[in-house]
Amino acid sequence: MPSILGIIPARYASSRFPGKPLIDILGKTMIQRVYEQAKKSSLLSDVVVATDDERIFKHVESFGGKVVYTKEDHPSGTDRCFEAMNNFGENYDYVINIQGDEPFIDPTQIDLLCNICDGTTELATLMIAVDSHEVLFDMGEVKITLNTNNEALYFSRMVIPFIKGKPQNEWHLHHNYFRHVGMYAYKKDVLEKVTYLKPSSLENAESLEQLRWLENGFKVKCALTNFDSHCIDTPEDIEKVIRLMNIK
Repeated sequence: MPSILGIIPARYASSRFPGKPLIDILGKTMIQRVYEQAKKSSLLSDVVVATDDERIFKHVESFGGKVVYTKEDHPSGTDRCFEAMNNFGENYDYVINIQGDEPFIDPTQIDLLCNICDGTTELATLMIAVDSHEVLFDMGEVKITLNTNNEALYFSRMVIPFIKGKPQNEWHLHHNYFRHVGMYAYKKDVLEKVTYLKPSSLENAESLEQLRWLENGFKVKCALTNFDSHCIDTPEDIEKVIRLMNIK
């Protein structure tokens, strides 16, 4: 089994929710909950938080977590992961970018992604089946078009493929659609390569970083999960996620 480092990017600044990693959720901060869930993964070799903020850094140290400093001005979580991997100072075959705003992430999701890091996989992510018209046509949900090897052909906020001759509210009944669940695995050398790629035209059009990788010929393997992601983007999301997860 390849050695795999889990990295949790955690910025203090946020346009919608400043200080989000340090908010209290049922007695623990969000970043502590994400870290503890990630540590439950049976296949990660180690876990580290990557932050640009002293308050987050000291807090992670206070609960015994591993943490490294990264620059403030990274354009994406991928760039932050690359710097964190280098700053952590140990050698790994793969890096997994774990979202820092999913405090109740299921460790089996992380293991699912780890399992396809077999030495040949360049990049990998998760997907979940679309089972309703409402989700399929929600432009906030990123859909994935696949080849026969479960590699991404395209990521889009639009619905692809178009189903000719069928009403749109029935499209999900005539094709297996999938939407993206935002966690990424990178082969170490591929992470370095994609970090130095310039933003692409498709990426700029859809505001989706992964399109840059596809445009440059990299392959993104997709694994099917049954667990939905529950991100916290605003203060109002906290109670909603707690209700969805049925946590008391």
